[in-house]
Amino acid sequence: DDSTFQFTMSGKAAKASTTAKKVRMGSHNKPVAIRKKVHFYRPKTLERLRKPKYQRKAVQSLPKMDKYRILKFPLTTESAMKKIEDNNTLVFIVDTRANKRNIREAVKGMYDIECLKINTLIRPDGQKKAYVRLTADYDALDVANRVGII
Repeated sequence: DDSTFQFTMSGKAAKASTTAKKVRMGSHNKPVAIRKKVHFYRPKTLERLRKPKYQRKAVQSLPKMDKYRILKFPLTTESAMKKIEDNNTLVFIVDTRANKRNIREAVKGMYDIECLKINTLIRPDGQKKAYVRLTADYDALDVANRVGII
């Protein structure tokens, strides 16, 4: 008799129907995480690489501090001239943001001379002064003549 036919589910079908019921109704027996620490640490989530739709900058900018910006001008005061003659040292006014490494590179690039050491100071008027001591194989007087300081 067809009306009294009872449908019995196999193992897979029963599992599928219970899963379907859980999806439909929601399951309310999620285990509670037991906290073992007093502090809450934000969970680490997935960090994706950037995939920009367009470039933010059309052209890469050149470095702002080039050798012409670093070395402003050589000093030609009497004390600077004395340094040139006696100590084999050139005196420059440089950009305040330049450090000794920048000054060394700029002097090498502009005048093709090697520096033994560089001392810097900030003058009371706010400008930075650099004493550039040359190595023994360069003469500061010759370099000064070539540059046009003297």
